[in-house]
Amino acid sequence: MNPRVVSDILNISPQDAWELLKNETSCKFIDVRTRAEWGFVGVPDLRDLNQETIFVEWASFPSMSANPHFGEEVLEALNGEIPDKLLFLCRSGVRSLHAAHAVADLLSGCGKPVQCINVAEGFEGDLNAEGQRGQLNGWKMRGLAWRQS
Repeated sequence: MNPRVVSDILNISPQDAWELLKNETSCKFIDVRTRAEWGFVGVPDLRDLNQETIFVEWASFPSMSANPHFGEEVLEALNGEIPDKLLFLCRSGVRSLHAAHAVADLLSGCGKPVQCINVAEGFEGDLNAEGQRGQLNGWKMRGLAWRQS
């Protein structure tokens, strides 16, 4: 039996994520949304921070089936360089939390613990009373840099 490694994931705001990326050189940013979201909704723009976003789908559109190779694809995107901290972003902070747990568990199980952090509000934020995203919170609503891909 393989025991599951339980990881503690820190949840931070988009503004705190920006500051962390700005001030810590050993920190990487992973957007786990779908290709469709990156293309139609936009992506964080980290150029002013001399950072790049790593794009790895947690689930694929339209079925939203889980990516069975997510952990391996993240490791491949990091080119063997495991930073001190990994930040994870999705639409509203739910998929990214699952992704952060998965990577934290994978790396911990390999003897490479890293602090995995969830951007709690995500790129578009929570639904408002009218059922719309981008009005209450989230990366875009907070006025952080983004662009259409």
